[in-house]
Amino acid sequence: MRNRKTESAQINVAIVGAAGRIGRALVRCSQSFPRLRIAAAIERAGHPDLGRDSGTLAGLACNGVPVTAFLDAIGECDVVIDFSAHSSLAANLAAAKRLRKPYVLGTTGLTPEEIRAVRGAARSIPVLRSPNMSVGMNLLFELVRRAAASLGPQYDAEIVEMHHRHKKDSPSGTALKLAEKLAEGRKRSLAEIAIYGRKGDADERKPGELCLHAVRGGDIVGDHRVLFAADGEMIELCHRATNRDTFAMGALRAASWLHGRKPGLYDMTDVLRLNED
Repeated sequence: MRNRKTESAQINVAIVGAAGRIGRALVRCSQSFPRLRIAAAIERAGHPDLGRDSGTLAGLACNGVPVTAFLDAIGECDVVIDFSAHSSLAANLAAAKRLRKPYVLGTTGLTPEEIRAVRGAARSIPVLRSPNMSVGMNLLFELVRRAAASLGPQYDAEIVEMHHRHKKDSPSGTALKLAEKLAEGRKRSLAEIAIYGRKGDADERKPGELCLHAVRGGDIVGDHRVLFAADGEMIELCHRATNRDTFAMGALRAASWLHGRKPGLYDMTDVLRLNED
């Protein structure tokens, strides 16, 4: 439990991936959190925006925090928010562990080895990982779990996710988390029931299976739909992000919550207290 001093103190935040779309949104949206101060803005070596002021890069007034490739700059901060490429995760985690910094991870597309590294880091520092930092989406995760538990396998389940043309991982980390929650609600493992897209006409739909479909195009920020269909009716649970500020606001809320926590692996369910029935 955190003390009152921790609750009221200013929190210095380091953003890793500061020149990216979410990084710039984090700088911009931090103005809505009086306790949070952007104290370090970090990018990969050779990035064209190195040296630029992170405030003006985000469309604000100059904030005096230049974009740097010096990862140890997180040592001057109280908590790290990382939305950089997953290929940088090993170095970023190593620095956070060495400097004992709480770590909010929004990067998706992690490999099994990288996921193990995250779990390992959580033994020595507090780590909050979520494939989607949106408050609304994290509520949807829980709604999908409960719907799957109530409806059962008699309702066919499908997940459709849509993103912009530049997104690299597929299906999205958010779609996979929705699928995991659906499988959890049915008391099955995702590996048992999941298929990814369909092609050909060899088989009809198998009872209890879950299919994930990925759509890529244009500038779609993020659209996720979970369908439960039975004879005579269909239930659709959906979340549509219209700009990236929703992810930044959730990550900043997570950073404020994580500051002062004990080592461990957390997610947005903890932040939103959705596990307190």
